[in-house]
Amino acid sequence: MSLFNRPSRPHQEAELNLIPLIDVMSVLVAFLLIYTADVATVQNSKDVEIPQSTAETQAQQSVVVMITKEHVFVQGELVANVADVNASLDPLVEPLRQVLDRPMLLGSGGEAGKATREVTVIADKSLPFELVRKVMATCTATTYGKISLAVLQK
Repeated sequence: MSLFNRPSRPHQEAELNLIPLIDVMSVLVAFLLIYTADVATVQNSKDVEIPQSTAETQAQQSVVVMITKEHVFVQGELVANVADVNASLDPLVEPLRQVLDRPMLLGSGGEAGKATREVTVIADKSLPFELVRKVMATCTATTYGKISLAVLQK
């Protein structure tokens, strides 16, 4: 008997069972919702190369001071030029102090709220430490009692 002369079988309609697909998708959605909730994102610029660290502490919502190679920003607002800060003999960055004294994000003012107010400093790893120290000293001279340095986790 040749292949062409075989008796034909009745054709059955193929069914697509969507229940297992829905089950897998719901598990995927639940997994993504659980494991992306722990990630804290901090605004960053492409101009800033953040140093790496083995720190385990997660970032919290706070006021962000970003130091690029040319500028100092607070919450995305241009505050000062790095060249001006480096040229200044003053231990504090006066324009930064004026911006940080304004009411901004979390916490209340005064000495009682100072311990709870936090600022996150994002600095390029190639910047001199003297510049970062001036910015950190200015932050503590205002109403912020906690300073966090943004790093990439190794």
